[in-house]
Amino acid sequence: MGQRSDRFDVQISVGDHVVDVRAVGEIDIATVGAFRAALWAAPARPMLRLDLSGVRVLSAAGVRALVAAHLRIRARGGELVLVDPDPVVTRVLRATGLHRVMPIHESARAGAPRPVELAAA
Repeated sequence: MGQRSDRFDVQISVGDHVVDVRAVGEIDIATVGAFRAALWAAPARPMLRLDLSGVRVLSAAGVRALVAAHLRIRARGGELVLVDPDPVVTRVLRATGLHRVMPIHESARAGAPRPVELAAA
């Protein structure tokens, strides 16, 4: 399941307890609709893992979509976890304070994601 454009692609994988969403490209005003639609289309599970390793741009529109998804998932008792953000995206997460609101993990080679330490700027 997924959505694709020239500048943005998103794939969704559904498990029993986790939904994995992998976004690739740019999340900006032109692509945020597809990003938001993918997050809303994800079935309810205790955890939604959002892989941001392939996202090169995260605009204010993308930040708003992340916050809305976080609130929606939390309201139904789940958790939104951000995984492997690109360094540019990590700077946006730190600048906006989202790194204090949403857990950010780095993929572990042999198991579950582990938390990323984001030093204070």
